[in-house]
Amino acid sequence: MKVAVLQLTSVLDYKENLATLRTLFKEAVFKGAEAIFMPEVFYSMSDGQTPTPYLVEEGNEHYKEIQKLSTDFKVAQIGGSAASLVNGKVVNRAYNFDKDGRDLGFYDKINLFACDLPDKKISEARNYTPGSEYKTVELGSVKVGLGICFDVRFSEMGLHYRKEGAHILTYPAAFTVPTGKAHWHTLLRARAIENQCFVVASAQWGYHNNNIQTFGHSLIIDPWGDILVDLKEGIKVGVADLDFSKIELIRHSVLMSR
Repeated sequence: MKVAVLQLTSVLDYKENLATLRTLFKEAVFKGAEAIFMPEVFYSMSDGQTPTPYLVEEGNEHYKEIQKLSTDFKVAQIGGSAASLVNGKVVNRAYNFDKDGRDLGFYDKINLFACDLPDKKISEARNYTPGSEYKTVELGSVKVGLGICFDVRFSEMGLHYRKEGAHILTYPAAFTVPTGKAHWHTLLRARAIENQCFVVASAQWGYHNNNIQTFGHSLIIDPWGDILVDLKEGIKVGVADLDFSKIELIRHSVLMSR
C-alpha cells in the first residue's frame, strides 16, 4: 500500500492552506499514493494564544472543504487535525475520509501539549478541551491507530492500538524546534520498534507566525525502526510503499508477548 506524508507550513488563512494542499495532493496521487497522511492543525494555524476563527463543525463549510480533498482527488486522507467546535468546546480533532469522501470517524487529541522551556511556555489547554477515547480507522484490511503530536510521548496509546490489531500508528504533529531536535526521531522510532508497527507522522515545518515555529521532519518508519522517509525541511510530499508482511516477519523474529 502506497502512503504519502505531507509537510506544510500552515497559516491562519485556510484558503491559502487549501491551495497548498491541493498542489501537494496532486503530486501525491501522481506518485501513486492510496492514502495521504496529513499534519496537525493543517487547516488553520493560530498563534497559540487564541483558537483559529475557522472552526470545523460537522457538515459546515470547513468540514466540506476537508472532505472535498478526498472526493476531488479520489484518495483517502488520514489523521490530519483541525480545531473543531463540539458542544460549545474547541477540540483538536483528527479527520479521516476514504477516497469517496466517506467519513471514517474522528479522534480528539487526548494529551494536550504543555511545556516550560527557558524561552517559551506553551499550554494547549488554553485553547483546547482534551478528548477521552482512543480511535482506530480501517482502510480496507489495514487498521490505523490515531494519535496527535504530544500523544507520541504516551507509549500506552501505541500498545493499546497494537493489541487492537493496528498495522499503522500515526502521529500528525506540529512539534516545536527544541523538542523536535531532542526527541522527535527517538520517540517515533521507539513507538515503531516496541509495537512492531509502521509509524506515519506528517508534520508542520517552518515559521507560521510570530509565535510559532515547527520542526518538520515528517517520517515514515517501518516496524524494525528503519526510517523509510524523512522530509527534513520544506513544504513537500513523501511516498513509501508499505509491505505489511514485514510486520508478521518481525513479530516472528523478535518475540514480544503483547
